[in-house]
Amino acid sequence: MRKRLLLTATILISALTATSQNAKKAMTIDDVVKWNRITEKEISPDGNYVAVKLEPWKGSATVKLYDNKGGELLSADSATSVQFDKTSDYFLFRRGSEKSSSLIIYNLKTSTKEEICKVKEFSVPKGFTSEIIYRLNDSTLIISNLKSGEKLSLGKVSDYKIAKEGQGVVYNSGGNILFVSGFNPADTVLSKAPKGTKIYIGDKGEIVSLNAAGKLYIYKTGGRAEKVAEGISDKREINISADGTKIYYGISPEQPKRDTTITKEDFPQVQIWHWNEGKQFTQQVVDKKRDSEKSFLYVYNTKTGESSQISNENISDTRLINKGDSDFVLALSDNRYAVEQMWEGRSKYDLYIVNTVLQRASMLKAGLTGQPRVSPGGRFIYWYSGPDSSWFAVSPETMEVKQITDPNTIMVYDQENDVPDWPSSYSAAGWSVDDKYFLVYDKYDIWRVDPLANEKPVNLTLNGKEKNITYRYTPVVDTEVIDLKKDMFLNAFNNTTKESSYYSFNPDKGKEPSLLFEAEAMLSDVIKAKNADIYVFTKETFVEFPDIWVSDARFKKPLKITNANPQQKEFNWGTAELINWVSLDGHKIEGVLYKPENFDPTLKYPMIVNFYEKNSSSLHSHRIPEAHRSTIDYHMYTSNGYLVLNTDIVYKEGYPGESAFNCIMPGISAVINMGFVDPARIGAQGHSWGGYQVAYLATRTNLFAAIESGAPVVNMFSAYGGIRWGTGLNRSFQYEHQQSRIGKTPWESPLRYIENSPLFTMDKVTTPILIMHNDQDGHVPWYQGIEYFVALKRLRKPVWMLNYTGEVHWPQKLKNKVDFQIRMMQFFDHYLKGKQMPEWMDKGISAIELDYRTGY
Repeated sequence: MRKRLLLTATILISALTATSQNAKKAMTIDDVVKWNRITEKEISPDGNYVAVKLEPWKGSATVKLYDNKGGELLSADSATSVQFDKTSDYFLFRRGSEKSSSLIIYNLKTSTKEEICKVKEFSVPKGFTSEIIYRLNDSTLIISNLKSGEKLSLGKVSDYKIAKEGQGVVYNSGGNILFVSGFNPADTVLSKAPKGTKIYIGDKGEIVSLNAAGKLYIYKTGGRAEKVAEGISDKREINISADGTKIYYGISPEQPKRDTTITKEDFPQVQIWHWNEGKQFTQQVVDKKRDSEKSFLYVYNTKTGESSQISNENISDTRLINKGDSDFVLALSDNRYAVEQMWEGRSKYDLYIVNTVLQRASMLKAGLTGQPRVSPGGRFIYWYSGPDSSWFAVSPETMEVKQITDPNTIMVYDQENDVPDWPSSYSAAGWSVDDKYFLVYDKYDIWRVDPLANEKPVNLTLNGKEKNITYRYTPVVDTEVIDLKKDMFLNAFNNTTKESSYYSFNPDKGKEPSLLFEAEAMLSDVIKAKNADIYVFTKETFVEFPDIWVSDARFKKPLKITNANPQQKEFNWGTAELINWVSLDGHKIEGVLYKPENFDPTLKYPMIVNFYEKNSSSLHSHRIPEAHRSTIDYHMYTSNGYLVLNTDIVYKEGYPGESAFNCIMPGISAVINMGFVDPARIGAQGHSWGGYQVAYLATRTNLFAAIESGAPVVNMFSAYGGIRWGTGLNRSFQYEHQQSRIGKTPWESPLRYIENSPLFTMDKVTTPILIMHNDQDGHVPWYQGIEYFVALKRLRKPVWMLNYTGEVHWPQKLKNKVDFQIRMMQFFDHYLKGKQMPEWMDKGISAIELDYRTGY
């Protein structure tokens, strides 16, 4: 009887929907894969032109060129790699296939095009003036002056490198390593170089280094190549310091020797897992290739002619200071803490400062939890410490560690942390000129901090907390440092309305940020033209695609330049609105409700609940239509007459499943009480952590008419001891300290593992379930999906499982993502709209039949 009523209601709503759509179409998966993304964008140095690459999910990409008034100047299909020259006189891109493409040079002054056929790759070097460099399919390397037309062919090359800032090019032509600067005659660096010689060039193009069959050669312009070291590894890239005074290279340690007393046929194929080895054996297997290629870091000083060793078997990582110019190197060792990483899930280090001149290492900090980094000028090493909820800094020269923030003054830690671990930081804006100040974030504001801890911290933005606005620095030009005497550009987020704004701000004046532009939308970071006060950015909402906009420095009249998806107007789209309620355990919860464009509040709609952790801040996110690997496409579902509810969740340690139930269920009730949702036609969908939560909900409520659960954990006991096969890591840290939020081991709190595991209450499930879990999943063990399926099948519950063979945690191939979207919508359409059950759900498809048909 219920099915007959459901079908009648479906026919009624379909008829009413068709009438109110005004001929707008419902979106299908075929429409979705044609949707464009903007995957490349460039603004010319003078700000007069903007170029983009539009790329659909399926099909060839298109390059478009616009002037900054929105006029389209050029369009080319099957194109990529958009660039402008330094003078803003030329626009360049490649057109054609990966195997055969042409270089198109468009003259922006004369509107004429030049096509150079069979170009494999090209670049517009930063250090040149009007030159470009390109390589033909036959490997011929050419330097070409765009203005004069002069060309220099360097012959067929197997490898080449271009200086970042100078005009030097080093290349391998027929086994001879040559160096050329601009259009000057080439110098021979090394004749008859061994096969596989690797070449490197300094940033300014004044120094070249080679790894020639394990021999390190150094060449300085105007001189001769000199061999300075032997036995160097070809697995570590050579690094030339910015000033060219130091060459960093690797030497491989001695490899273990095979036991020749046993023949290959008799050699046992056994793994030996040891209880006290630092890195778990499964992780060793994953990392075996990388670990076998490990080398110790050395440095050669081009001034003194001396080499010194920096790292050894006890050093796990190194960080160069001041781009390698410094005599000091930061060295990290996690050896003493490797075992506990298994359950802690975080890195812990002993820090050393290595003096490469004195060849001496000094302990800087023992047992550091955090990721040490180096300030741009090399004056400080700094890190965020989770246990202290504070930032620290130390000078390599004084070796004196300073705590530079205090939680009682600046709450730089995540105040909403709800995992059983130390809270993470809100990150940092960066460093001022000469490393004088460090700029850190709290939840709202930007603070100026003295890395020597002599001055008190200063709240630069002043009013973020008061206005519930989060200010974040966005560099509009490519720079490593912040000039506190100049205006800064801020991207601000209103935590109440979820809207974005741009502000201008001068830290040196002690005034509040000045509003430039605000919108009921999500705004991207801003990019400035190199030589003009012209800016490009994107503005998006659930309705509005993130097209490219152009503005002057005042942001009074921004202009939309692109229209990436004009076909959008043909479809029944949707709207997004923020709603709120109170969870069953008293938390204020927000969520986003998505409705069809032709929404009629007098009708009763089917609804799908989709969530992960917290997503209300994405209220204005466009969610570009996509054949998603793990979730529903919101636009496709609203276009087809569904409501979608995405809810935030606040978690209580030890009770992740119940936390989800407490937050989600009253949210659903709040929407039902609005009067336009059919309570009998509500579904839920989630993947991974979301997949676990919908599996848990199915054991606690019979509200849902259908649930899709992707790659879920259903048995926390077996999952705790499982392996993340993609990394080889044991999964225990996830339950003790991270997302799974149990906070205890199974022997400390076994009931928590039982209570939060859907498997142990699977007999309570009344909802039809669709599982998607793939056999090469490296995140969640595939056997979790199997346990889920087998339990429901044994209990004679309606359940289907999709295994995209050979795929990982989610389908990666487009054909499989499309198939997943088709089958998931068919599943929901049947149970929530009363549509006919497809063949694969009704009768199943045998292993033999799958080789011949999809069974849709």
